[in-house]
Amino acid sequence: MKKILILVVTLILGSTPFHAQEVTLDHYERAVSFMYDNYNNKTAFNLYTSVNWFKDKSGFWFIDYSKDKMIYKTVSFKGKKVENLFNHEKLAQSLSDISKEKVKSNGISVSNIERNSNGDLTILFKEQKYVLNMETYELLKEEEQKNQSNLLETKSPDGKWMAYTKDYNLFIKSIETDEEFQLSFKGEKGYEYASWYGWYDKMEGENGARPKRFYVNWSEDSKWIATSIVDTRNAEKMYMLDHSIDSLYKPKLLSYYRGSPGDTTMVHITPVFYNVASKKEIKTNLPRATHINSVNIRGSQESGKLYASYSERGFLKQVVKQINLNSNTEVTLIEETSNTGIDNFDYRVLEEKDKIIFLSERTGWRQMYILDLKTNETKQLTSGNYYINSIDYIDEDNETIYFLASGKETSSNPYHQQLYKINFKGKETLLTQENAHHQIDFSKDGDYFVDNYSTITTPTKTVFRNSKSGKIIIELTTADVSQAQAKGWTTPEPFSMIAKDGKTVIYGAMWKPTNFNSSKSYPIIDATYTGPHTQVFPKSFDRGFRNQSLAELGFIVVSIDGLGTSGRSKEFHDHSYKNMENNLEDHVLAIKELAKRHHWIDINRVGIFGHSAGGYDTGRAMLGFPDFYKVGVASSADHDFRMEKAWWPEMYQGWPVDATYEKVSNITNAKNLKGKLLLVHGGIDDNVNPSATFKLAEALINADKEFDLLILPSQRHGYVGKSRSYFIKKRWNYFIKHLLDTEPIWDFKWN
Repeated sequence: MKKILILVVTLILGSTPFHAQEVTLDHYERAVSFMYDNYNNKTAFNLYTSVNWFKDKSGFWFIDYSKDKMIYKTVSFKGKKVENLFNHEKLAQSLSDISKEKVKSNGISVSNIERNSNGDLTILFKEQKYVLNMETYELLKEEEQKNQSNLLETKSPDGKWMAYTKDYNLFIKSIETDEEFQLSFKGEKGYEYASWYGWYDKMEGENGARPKRFYVNWSEDSKWIATSIVDTRNAEKMYMLDHSIDSLYKPKLLSYYRGSPGDTTMVHITPVFYNVASKKEIKTNLPRATHINSVNIRGSQESGKLYASYSERGFLKQVVKQINLNSNTEVTLIEETSNTGIDNFDYRVLEEKDKIIFLSERTGWRQMYILDLKTNETKQLTSGNYYINSIDYIDEDNETIYFLASGKETSSNPYHQQLYKINFKGKETLLTQENAHHQIDFSKDGDYFVDNYSTITTPTKTVFRNSKSGKIIIELTTADVSQAQAKGWTTPEPFSMIAKDGKTVIYGAMWKPTNFNSSKSYPIIDATYTGPHTQVFPKSFDRGFRNQSLAELGFIVVSIDGLGTSGRSKEFHDHSYKNMENNLEDHVLAIKELAKRHHWIDINRVGIFGHSAGGYDTGRAMLGFPDFYKVGVASSADHDFRMEKAWWPEMYQGWPVDATYEKVSNITNAKNLKGKLLLVHGGIDDNVNPSATFKLAEALINADKEFDLLILPSQRHGYVGKSRSYFIKKRWNYFIKHLLDTEPIWDFKWN
């Protein structure tokens, strides 16, 4: 009987995965080693290489990182080979001499590097500009020319006129005669001519003034002025209290103008135009609009001709007009309409060719179109079931457009972008043959580009290429992750599965701890951001470390792009329109499917975290799926779209405000909380105001729900410095305590 009992116990233990072990300082040490701060100095090198194009168009410079050193390198367009930018030992000695501090040759830190006509370099070191003599390595201070210009006045291109404001009206003055002319006459406080609206303009105190703003746009021939009226007379404010100032014993009151969805009490902006010769305003039919859909004006080479682009409120119609101030006429060139928000419209005017290039989703996929301004005929330039991400360069002389598109090649991941060129007749060429995600940076003249290409499982190669052919001229750097691999690191595992509609393939990636043991059972954490304007699938190799730190503490971490996110078809994107509450359904399905595929995932221990829109997701997960998600950390979240800045919710949740806003609100669903929820917000967040987090806290209190709250008094929307470290530590330990059911460690080293 005893032998049978031992056998049964052995069989049970053998068929049941062990839970992850207790968390030790070693876990934290490994987690810290995979922090972003340790890229290019400890754990991984050259995951992404940024290049800096010289202003004289002679070439570029970059930094090549390795375990023991960082080397400044350069490529000239003439020589087309990689060389050291300078002698590191000699420059280190010169920098040591002037700073009276030891500067190591493998740790030089200079920036803003430019090449002078005589071959010397201008560098910035410790906020001081120097000229480096490349022969003697002598460093001479370069005295910066102080900007004597007044930001509240602007001289005309021909130098004959000065524009400025007085008593909220626009004036111009002759430089030659000093004679003054008043152009506008209706200005008053809160109704200000030649002004602009600053999204983050802060007002201090009870009756604080908005910062002075001045803006006019002179035509190249100095005959016309384009500007705007900023009307704040009926605009409502959002408020914050800054408790973080050591020298103050009362909090500082801060406010800023920001409309919420459906508000009419917003900042309004009206475009206005003036003829300099007649000193008269030229009336147009362009709308007076709110600050979230104001008119954007682009100038023209032809005197008195302008291009105006704007969205109607609700973002269901986008208009591009040509304005002729000489004849006081305007023509509608493009009119985009949609039953759902238009949030990615882009156009370029090619005046020498009398054409406009624009991107549109009118076919259901974001494609390129060309409008002939002479005939007013529009032709679709590209076609197919793929997504054009951006127009990156236009060679107008050769009638060639360079663009990045995702999912165009049949063998590629739909999120991986590649570079193409197309001429005005529609002849198209793929310039980046590698089946990978390509991140492109064009030279100023468009003759060359630098390409960081990789996948989540393929290390980054950074290469210098010819734009006409895409041919690789020279390789610059290759990602080095040998230090990470020595710790046991492997790349995240991409996965795919069918979405909630039963037909569409969705994608995600999964991170494991470096000491992963398939005999153990791991909680799984959803690193979420379903904001419909972007994706979280790790397209490139540098994103492969994004969630590794958290995984090191004993978790499986996943990032998933379900239906409703961007970068695919319009139908795919529209799943989230007026339906933000259901963006996580695909996440739940994906995690359940992963648990079926992998016995070491514990489906009963699911966590979630996210920031901003991801913070909303986290609140929604805990309140909308309370039996599935057990632990959540929501930071800087827009928990109720009615309290958010107007443009984002009106774009994705619709306008006018309707019953769906209340339905998707985390605040109105507070009663559903079952698990452990930590709410975090910066005290002076002027992007997503802290008020919704406080209001959710109040709703949770009224519903008698236990939760945790952390306010970082000095922080805005993104956390920095000690507050950032404190928050990360708090988030890590929240999951350790409540998902691992293990006592966390507070005191550990960050480096």
